Amino acid sequence: MEIRNFGYYWLDTWVLANVIQLATQEFCTRFLNRTNDPCGRQYDQMTQAARSAPANIAEGNSRHSTSRETEMKLTDVARASLAELANDYLNWLLRHDSLPWSVSSAEYRAVNAIQLDAPAYRDDVQHQSSRHILAQKHKFDAWLSAGADSLVAANCLLVLSNRLMLMLRRQIEHLLASFREEGGFTEGLTAERLAARTQRSLAADAPACPLCGKPMIKRVAKKGIHSGREFWSCSAYPECNGTRAAT
Repeated sequence: MEIRNFGYYWLDTWVLANVIQLATQEFCTRFLNRTNDPCGRQYDQMTQAARSAPANIAEGNSRHSTSRETEMKLTDVARASLAELANDYLNWLLRHDSLPWSVSSAEYRAVNAIQLDAPAYRDDVQHQSSRHILAQKHKFDAWLSAGADSLVAANCLLVLSNRLMLMLRRQIEHLLASFREEGGFTEGLTAERLAARTQRSLAADAPACPLCGKPMIKRVAKKGIHSGREFWSCSAYPECNGTRAAT
């Protein structure tokens, strides 16, 4: 398998999302039971929300070269899933008459201070990235290990979920800025088609736009009383709405 097929493996957001998914699966297995989750619904909802984050980050990044818009939408789905998961951890704390850690508390600062290592994969990407994910997860063992109680684990995962939501928001903002500057694959195809139509129209001695003077392109009306008929439209549309009847 080629390295370029796994671009998302280098994203810190994808790595942290996998850490949260693994830790959530462990949390649900350890602390949810027939008494507090008799139908297993909370287990399913929390593990599915945790799964959605890395899955949508991966799928969105895989669409980077063909649809920036789809990439942003899927990344936002991952962020929304984390918001749902964070709310579940907050609810768990409140159900146990406990508050989330204050941002000024020693526990919050300790968890929040832990940074992820930069990926250093070479050729065996899936193997090396899996080792990397586990190494990053072990950084939080003091709060997530089997010896930690549910309130400590829930607080740690709430902090990590909120951190990842912020990281994803910044990732979306970066994608949006890039999209505004460069467009995407679909926009590129549209520009190529418009340029080809303009060249064909010039070769066919197309008339000049009566409003701005630019060359016109022959189009077919899609609606209205002239539906199906050809007409000349300004090549600068939608900036210019100049038209001429086709003879």
